[in-house]
Amino acid sequence: MTSLAVANPGSLIQSVDWVAIAPPLIAAVAALAVLVTDLFLPERHRKWLGRLTAAGLALALIALLPLTGGSPRATFCVQNVAGATDNAGCSYVADHFALVFQLLVLGGALIAALLSAHTVEDEKLPGGEYWFLLLSSATGAALLPASRDLATMVIALEVASLPAFALVALRRDGRGAEAALKFFVSSVTATAVMLLGIGFVYAASGSLHLGAVAQGLEHAPGQLKPLAEAGAVLTLVGFAFKVAAVPFHFWVPDTYTGAPLPVAGYLSVVGKAAGLSGLALATTIAFRPYAHTWGLALAVLAAVTMTVGNVGALRQRFDTRYSAVRLLAWSSVGQAGYLLVPLAAAGYAPTGVDPLGATAAYALIYGVVNLGAFGVVAAVGRRAGTSVDDFRGLFARRRWTALALAFFLLCLAGLPPGVIGLFGKVVVFRAAVDAGLGWLAVVMAVNVVVALYYYLLWTARLFAPAPDTEPVGEAEAERRLPAGLTATLGLTASVAVVLSFAPQLVLQVAGGSLF
Repeated sequence: MTSLAVANPGSLIQSVDWVAIAPPLIAAVAALAVLVTDLFLPERHRKWLGRLTAAGLALALIALLPLTGGSPRATFCVQNVAGATDNAGCSYVADHFALVFQLLVLGGALIAALLSAHTVEDEKLPGGEYWFLLLSSATGAALLPASRDLATMVIALEVASLPAFALVALRRDGRGAEAALKFFVSSVTATAVMLLGIGFVYAASGSLHLGAVAQGLEHAPGQLKPLAEAGAVLTLVGFAFKVAAVPFHFWVPDTYTGAPLPVAGYLSVVGKAAGLSGLALATTIAFRPYAHTWGLALAVLAAVTMTVGNVGALRQRFDTRYSAVRLLAWSSVGQAGYLLVPLAAAGYAPTGVDPLGATAAYALIYGVVNLGAFGVVAAVGRRAGTSVDDFRGLFARRRWTALALAFFLLCLAGLPPGVIGLFGKVVVFRAAVDAGLGWLAVVMAVNVVVALYYYLLWTARLFAPAPDTEPVGEAEAERRLPAGLTATLGLTASVAVVLSFAPQLVLQVAGGSLF
């Protein structure tokens, strides 16, 4: 009789590092708590759901602190992965890279939650569903940077994306449904292509763990190399969609316009950060043997994306309804191009040089100021769709709100006093130059100059003479901002100002290796 016993049964049982997985786990538990609480909470106390959401995200951020010191912590590991070294056989690794992007994702979700408090009430959105979906999406976005195998990355990407479709559709009008449909169809197509690519990669490498994939691709038989290369390209499509890189950007303006404004801000920062982290992991770890191939592809993609985004913003009329949101949407496409530059540089960087820190630093800067800009748009457009022309004379009506938006726009443009935006662009520019991508640095410099036009034109409207058509009573009512909006503007403006005076707080991320 054949014995089915194993020599060491204890080796089949793994202990879970609960401290390592605490940040996404707390967000997931908070989502379930909100969903269950919504069943029993009276209607008059539904505001507590938003506070519970903010508290859960704050706890998830605090859970990052025990992970900041010492070596990376890993869990969900297997011991028989071919070519596994250090944590290469683990599906979840809480290293410096993961912590930086989890900080961005959870912090961005917290700001979006603060920004959402008045939107849920004013637009009569279903509170329980809204907060549950927001926390669920944030859970997937926080899981993705720590994922170290392709299966976990796909699951995390879909957990981040599927609730986002529903969040966009929660606005009960034709625009919300249309925006959600465009977002859904585009995303499903990109995911299908990515899954096909992952199948090709698995067939060529024999593994799904990122480190083992690199080993397998490096030693793959010659007849499998075309299959592996095609799989690598197709795999990157899904992440390029989340980043809103050209040509996967068409959904952005319509989706941002049709979604509730806090959801648009959430997608522009948290959704982009999730896709960016997945793209960085797939290229720099799994597809490292094809570094020069994807390096060139990402360089071209970065150049085209920043150019299309800025040209789209230049063509945006300022007097049309929702033009402020559409301008921020096109701006986010252009900013995605800047974020891709250090990733492209990573394909050409010499051994020991890690340009990914420049992407992480710029993403942190962009996240703060872009959510702040969405907060100001939400404050100005509480009663109607907001065009850029509606901001004319804002300084005369609401001085501090206008100054905050002017500062955010100057940060995005990279002009003083938005010093942190200037330093962020310099770091990205330097990454391209150091990698020998001089032509990409030139394209970026031209686009930065082009973007100055629409950023400064919007800023100038803030200080133009105010129109005399606004009723005094309505203007006075709009000056009394809800607590959530006030907290959003105060928090983002304070962080942006502090970083402008002490840019080393975030730029030190660009100084060392993230892995």
